[in-house]
Amino acid sequence: MEKRWTILKCNDEAIVSELSQSLNISPSLASLLVQRGIDNFAKAKNFFRPTLELLHDPFLMKDMDKAVSRIIAAIAAKENILIFGDYDVDGTTSVALLFRYLKKIYTEERINFYIPHRYREGYGISRQGIDYAKANNYSLVISLDCGIKSIELIGYASTLGVDFIICDHHLPDKDLPPAFAILNAKQKDCNYPYKELCGCGVTFKLVSALSQRLGVNEEIYLSLLDLVVTAIGADIVPMTGENRVLSYFGLKQLNNAPCAGISALTKLSSIKTSFDISNVVFIIAPRVNAAGRMDEGSLAVKLFIEDDPVKAMELAEILQEHNTERKDTDGSITEEALSMIAADETLINRKSTVLFQSHWHKGVVGIVASRIIETYHRPTVILAMGDEVAGGSARSVPGFNLYEAIHACREHLLGYGGHFAAAGLTIAADKIEPFSKKFEEVVSASITPELLVPELRIDAEIEFHQITGKFYSIIKQMAPFGPENLRPVFITKNVSDAGYSKIVKESHIKFIVKKDNTILSGIGFNLADKFPLLQNGKKIDMVYTIDENVWNGETSLQIKVIDLRTSQS
Repeated sequence: MEKRWTILKCNDEAIVSELSQSLNISPSLASLLVQRGIDNFAKAKNFFRPTLELLHDPFLMKDMDKAVSRIIAAIAAKENILIFGDYDVDGTTSVALLFRYLKKIYTEERINFYIPHRYREGYGISRQGIDYAKANNYSLVISLDCGIKSIELIGYASTLGVDFIICDHHLPDKDLPPAFAILNAKQKDCNYPYKELCGCGVTFKLVSALSQRLGVNEEIYLSLLDLVVTAIGADIVPMTGENRVLSYFGLKQLNNAPCAGISALTKLSSIKTSFDISNVVFIIAPRVNAAGRMDEGSLAVKLFIEDDPVKAMELAEILQEHNTERKDTDGSITEEALSMIAADETLINRKSTVLFQSHWHKGVVGIVASRIIETYHRPTVILAMGDEVAGGSARSVPGFNLYEAIHACREHLLGYGGHFAAAGLTIAADKIEPFSKKFEEVVSASITPELLVPELRIDAEIEFHQITGKFYSIIKQMAPFGPENLRPVFITKNVSDAGYSKIVKESHIKFIVKKDNTILSGIGFNLADKFPLLQNGKKIDMVYTIDENVWNGETSLQIKVIDLRTSQS
């Protein structure tokens, strides 16, 4: 699919020039930093040299003092504490982090965890989970990565004498649950300076506050940062502020002294280099998420809290099997879904996609929706049959408010929830067709033509001769990369094939290209259909990132080509 290229501009040349001089870096690199809000020497120092001192005092978060006091009182009174969390990576790492921490400072027999079953109980706090807490004499429940919208259920818990402490990062509604304490920086009256922590990040702030109050050695909770960085990477939160600091030190922990569970997952991945955020997103996260998609999310928690390397490897191998099953399942469903669209001209010409098959697996419909968008760039809903009603997941394209579109179709739905970019819904099978029609009407009336074409955002135009060891060294120091601090994307115009580029493994291009007196090699995955653009001496514009290539013990710089087209000038 052709993309629309957008080259970002930094219009404040005076600030770029001043930053370039003060840091002794090229204007191109200074421009990259200014685009990311790093516009003076002090900010650059904190960006390139993160320290734990940059983390905010956890007691700045509303209700932190109440939450800490309640937990300390529970420990003093020898109450049973239940840790309740969601079944995804953020939820399971949060539960594991708090469990591992409390195990260090409290009696292990008095703490336990509860992960709701994805299909029997659904997302978030469940009545079944509350009943479990009451039946097993858990007088304090700490919910992680969920609970901020569970007004009625937490009200029900209070009638049973069960206190709740909510640790969440999702946007609260106007009315809040009647919990003993709520830790969520997105509350309107919460003055905590950083609002973008993931669920595990909020949990980390809780244990750091407990450590302050109890005088616990900070190494106890800092050793858990491998779990925090796993959650940050998997939950796709902004890689700014505290998230970047936590990720920076979390990656050090993950690479040098990870828990037995993460160590087992990394061994199974066969990655021979140091782990970075990309590895977390594409290697660790899918295996952890596979537990909740294909079986039970509690398996992931068991992996993260296991100290025995042999047992941890056994659990990791089960997750590996679940992930293989998940890949096979979402692969076959994606293939079937694409075939359905290709065989029906009315589906091809829509501005939205809504597909349903009763035999599809509910655990992977969100992944399938994302896969369909890679081919048909438009809002997509994929539905499968549950026990009695259909349910599914929706995914949007950047810039389109998916939640509002689904909200406009609510007359056909049994339930729905989500946000700008993703949503979930339940629907009676006989309402799928009218919902599909209405959804198409809503999308067609509100989506702009440019949003139906994927955008390729380019940070800067540079020349090949600028790509030096020093240049790349500074780019590497901009890591960890993630939303709002993505790996820089560059464009070089009027490039020529040096005569040795070729198609490899049928789908990819091995590039040998030149501009002026500089020749670079690189790889372009799944770009073989664009190979004719390199022929007959045509000038091309190339969009790429810069990477290192290690071959026979030698390290060299290479480009990873994202897209190319015939030069416009």
